[in-house]
Amino acid sequence: MDETQSGANATGYRVLARKYRPRTFPDLIGQEAMVRTLTNAFASGRIAQGFMLTGVRGVGKTTTARLIARALNYGDKPTIDMPDYGPHCEAILESRHMDVIEMDAASNTGVDNMREIIDSVRYAPVQARYKVYIIDEVHMLSKSAFNALLKTLEEPPPHVKFIFATTEINKVPVTILSRCQRFDLKRLDAALLASHYARIAEKEGVEAESDALAMIARAAEGSVRDGLSLLDQAIAYGEGRVRAADVAAMLGLMDRSRIIDLFEAVMAGDPKSALEEIERQYQAGGDPATILGDLADYVHWVTRLKVVKEGALADTSRTEAEKTRGAEHARKCGIAHLSRAWSMLLKGIRETELHSDPLIAAEMVLIRLAFAADLPGGEELAKLAKQAQPSGERVVPLSARELLRPGADAPAETQAALAVRPHPAAAAPPAQTETRAFSSLQDLLALAAEKRDIKLKSDLESLVRPIRVAPGQFELALEPQAHPGLPGEIARKLEAFTGMRWMVMVAKEGGAKPIARQRQESRDSLFITAREHPDVQAVLKRFPGAEIVDVKEPDQTILAPNVSESDEEPR
Repeated sequence: MDETQSGANATGYRVLARKYRPRTFPDLIGQEAMVRTLTNAFASGRIAQGFMLTGVRGVGKTTTARLIARALNYGDKPTIDMPDYGPHCEAILESRHMDVIEMDAASNTGVDNMREIIDSVRYAPVQARYKVYIIDEVHMLSKSAFNALLKTLEEPPPHVKFIFATTEINKVPVTILSRCQRFDLKRLDAALLASHYARIAEKEGVEAESDALAMIARAAEGSVRDGLSLLDQAIAYGEGRVRAADVAAMLGLMDRSRIIDLFEAVMAGDPKSALEEIERQYQAGGDPATILGDLADYVHWVTRLKVVKEGALADTSRTEAEKTRGAEHARKCGIAHLSRAWSMLLKGIRETELHSDPLIAAEMVLIRLAFAADLPGGEELAKLAKQAQPSGERVVPLSARELLRPGADAPAETQAALAVRPHPAAAAPPAQTETRAFSSLQDLLALAAEKRDIKLKSDLESLVRPIRVAPGQFELALEPQAHPGLPGEIARKLEAFTGMRWMVMVAKEGGAKPIARQRQESRDSLFITAREHPDVQAVLKRFPGAEIVDVKEPDQTILAPNVSESDEEPR
C-alpha cells in the first residue's frame, strides 16, 4: 500500500524503499511461512511474549516488527487481518506511537539502557492495548544487558510484548532465544524480486525493461530494500526509463551475451580471445572483479542446466541468451570441467579484489582457466601415456571400466593400480551368529564389527598376533605396545557377545603378523607395483610433479562381463 500523496508532498520526495514499505501482512513478499504462523497464532490467541526476527539486510525485519505491533493493538482484539486503519495504526507504522518503543541496540548497548526498560514495563500502556518494545540489532547488546533483560523477558507483565530484530542471530545468547518465538525471514530469489520491481515500476509510471529489472534483482542479493534503492538510482540515471544498458553501466556490469562470449573463449582454451574480450569489457566500463563474478555466475548456471535442465529454464530472471546458449554449453561441457572452472574463479575473484591492478589479476585468472580447459581427463591420460611409450611395448588404456572388466587383457599389476568404490552387491558376507564355530581371527573381527565395538576390532587388528582360534579359546601373542589388561578385556567382551566362556591364552612369542601390519605391507607392495608399471611411469613422466596418492585392489564382481565404451558416462 502506498503512502498518501499529501504525506509525500509534506515531506518531499520519498525513496521507493520507504514509499512501498509493506503496511499489511499480505504486502510482505516471500515470507508466507511466517505470515501463516502468525495468522494461526493470533486467531487462536496463542501469542508469544517475545518475537525474534532474523534475516539478511533489507528483507523486512523492522517492517515486520511494526506490523506485529500494529496487529497486537488493532481493533477489539489482536488480529492479522487489518483491512482499514485503526486509531493507532498510522502512528505505529510511522514509529511515533508512545506505547510502541523502538530502540537501536547499536547505540544503546549497556545495562543501564535495559534498566530503563525494566523500570518502565511496570506501567500500563497509555493509549494502546499492549506496550511493545522493538529492539533492532539486538545482537549488539552487551552480555550484562542481556542478563538484565532475561527475567523480564521470561515473565513480562501481561500488557508488554518484546520484538527483537537481528542480522547476526548467532551472537544472541541461547537464553534469550529460548524465551522468544523465532522467525527466520527468507532471502528473496531474483525472479520474485524482479516481478516485484516490475509492479512498482508500473505504479510509478516508469518504463522498465525486463532484462534491466533482472540485473537489479540479481544485484540486490535477496534484499528488497537494496533492490529498490538500485531501482530508484536506475530511474534517475535513465531519466525516467530503466534500460538494461543503463543499468549495466550504472552497476559496472556487462551485457550477459558478452559474458557468454568470454566463457566460450575460456572453455575453448583460447587465452588470446579471452584477454581481448575482457579488455573490451574493461574499456566499456566493466569492473574486472565483477566480470569474473558474472563469469562464475554463468558457470553455475550452465552446471544447473546440466543437472536440472527443466527447472533451471523456468527461471524468469535469466535472459533468453543465457537460456539458449547455456543449454548448448551444458550439453558440451562436462561436470568435471565446470567444477574446476568454478573453483578457479572463486579463488581468482579474491585475488582480483586484493590486487592493486585488478585487470592484470583478472587476465591471469583467465589465462589459467584457458590452459586448464586443455587438461586431460582420465581417458585422455591413457592416450597421452600411449603416445609416450616406446614402439613395440603393449599399453593398457587407463580406463577403469576397461581395466577392471573381468577377463580383460591387462596385467594384474595394472589392475591393482586402479580402484573403484565397492558396489553394495559386493559387500561383506552376511553376518554370522554367536553360535558359529570360530576358527580364525577373521571370525572374531567380523563379530566385533557386528557388535559395533570399534575399539575391540582395532585392538585385534593392530595389537594381537594370532596363534590359534577355536570356540571358547583364543591363543595369541601381544605386540610390545599392547597394555597388560588387553587379554582379560578381550575375554570379557567375547563372553558378552557370544554367551560362552572364553579362555584367552598369551604366548611370549610366535604368532602371525598383526592384520594391520599385513594390510600396510600389502598396500606398500601395491604402490611399488603400480609405480613400476610402464603406463603409470609414462603418465608421471608426462606430468612432472604428479604422484600416486592411492592404490586399491579392484573388486572384479563390480562390473558386468561385457561393459563397452558406449556404457561409459559422457564427459
